[in-house]
Amino acid sequence: MKLRNAVAAALGALALTLSMSGSALAATGEFHYKFSDAAGDELSVTLPDPRSGECINLYAVDSYKYPPGYAPHNETDAWVTVYTDANCDGDEWRLKPHGRQASDRLLVRSVRFDEPVEGHPAAG
Repeated sequence: MKLRNAVAAALGALALTLSMSGSALAATGEFHYKFSDAAGDELSVTLPDPRSGECINLYAVDSYKYPPGYAPHNETDAWVTVYTDANCDGDEWRLKPHGRQASDRLLVRSVRFDEPVEGHPAAG
């Protein structure tokens, strides 16, 4: 009987943890950055509803073979830390939720989003 209760409690705790973390794993909104391709053309990338709490190496700029991205713009409901190197290394800067586009001088190769800001109009 005790084993059954322990298993039931463990399964209940697991189900509760999964249901709580599912909605909190992504920032709501979009994150944008620019980069220049091999031809020198400026391109823009958008990350819709990016995952929170994990390092994201940014497309087309995550290697030293390519110039870094620039002018990040955080239109999500979460704070984001942008990094000058891949794997969330190097110099870092914090961008507030629904902030203005950063300068072209702010270079970026990876990002990490915090949990969405509670009570923010865009927070779910």
